[in-house]
Amino acid sequence: MRKQFFKEALLAVALAAFSSTAAMGQREDQKEVTDWLKDASDRIELHGYAQGGFNYTHQNGDDKGTFELKRILFWANAQITDRWSFLFMHDFSSVVQEYYTDFRITNNKALTVRLGQFKNGVSLENPLSPTSMEAIDVYSEGVTFLTGCGSDPLMGVQYGRDLGLSLYGETNDGKFRYEAQVMNGQGINKKDGNREKDFIGRLEYRPVKGLNLVATGQIGRGHAIANSPYNPDIKEGDNYKRNRWTLGFDYKSKDFNLHGEYLEGKDGSATSRGGYITGSIPLYKSLEFVGSYDFFNFNTSQHMDQHKVIAGLQYWFFKKCRFQVQYVYKSAYVLNGTFTHGACNQIMAQMQVRLDYSKKKK
Repeated sequence: MRKQFFKEALLAVALAAFSSTAAMGQREDQKEVTDWLKDASDRIELHGYAQGGFNYTHQNGDDKGTFELKRILFWANAQITDRWSFLFMHDFSSVVQEYYTDFRITNNKALTVRLGQFKNGVSLENPLSPTSMEAIDVYSEGVTFLTGCGSDPLMGVQYGRDLGLSLYGETNDGKFRYEAQVMNGQGINKKDGNREKDFIGRLEYRPVKGLNLVATGQIGRGHAIANSPYNPDIKEGDNYKRNRWTLGFDYKSKDFNLHGEYLEGKDGSATSRGGYITGSIPLYKSLEFVGSYDFFNFNTSQHMDQHKVIAGLQYWFFKKCRFQVQYVYKSAYVLNGTFTHGACNQIMAQMQVRLDYSKKKK
C-alpha cells in the first residue's frame, strides 16, 4: 500500500513539475511572439489616400459631366534595419505603382541606393505626391507630357514611374540634395523595349528657409508603344532619342506658397518646351485660393502651343484632407487624334482623404 502511495505521489510531483515547465515554456514562447509582433509593428508605417469628385467639361460645343474616382492608394513602408527599408504601393483604381528597397550606405544621409520601381526624377513636380499639389488635375502640362504621366502616347500612361536603380543623398544639413538614376525608360511593370537605358540627374539646393531650387535632366532612348498626334515622324515600335531638362523653384511661407518651372524635351527631331507657375494663398483659417498659369508647346515646329489657366478654392477640413473646386481653361486640346486650337472649359470638384499610421514619433 505504501509502495503504491509513493508511486502515485512521485508521479503527481513529476506531472506537476512537467506541467509547470511546459507552462513556463509556453509563456516564454508567447512572450517571444508578442515581442516579435511589437517590434514588427513598430517598424512598419501604413499610409493611404483617396481622391475623387465630379468634372464638367464644355469642349467643341459638347457638354459632359462625370463622377470620377481618380486614386485610391495604399502603401506600406517597412524599416527592416536602421539602414535598410522596403516600400510597396498599390493603387486600387489602377495597378501596382511602386515597390523598391532602400539601403543607406553611409552613416549619415550622404548616400543611399534604391532598387525597384519608383518615380523618375525629371521635373520639380513629378516626385511630389498628388496630395500636396494645388491643381485637381495634379501636374502641369509639361510635367505630365515629359515624365510619362499619360499625355504622351509614345510613352503611354506610366504614372511618372519606371524600373531602375537610383543613388541619392543629401549634405550640408539638408541644404544640398542629389539623385542619379539609371532606368529602363519603358514605364511601370514592363521590361525595357530596347537595349538602351535612360540616365536621369537631379540637383536640389535650399539656400534659405522655405526656398528650394531644382534642376533635372535626362538622356535616353524611348521605344514608342503607339503613334502620337504630337510627333507624327515617330511610329509605334520605333526607337527614338528622348532627352529632357528642367529648371524650377519652390517657395513656402505662412503668407503664400509658390512654385514654377521651365521645361524642355527632345523626342526624335521634335522639340517641346514650356513653363508654369502655380501657387496658393491663405484666405481665412483653412480656406485657400489656388491659381496657376501654364504654357506648353508640344511640338514647336508644328505650332502645338497650349495655354492653361486654373483658379479655385480649397478647404482643409482635417490635416491632409481637403475639398477643392476649380475652374480650368485650356486654349487647345486633342480631338479624335488631332491637335486642335480651341477653347476647353472645365469645372472640377474633388474630395481628398488621407490617413497615415506610424508608431514612430516624428
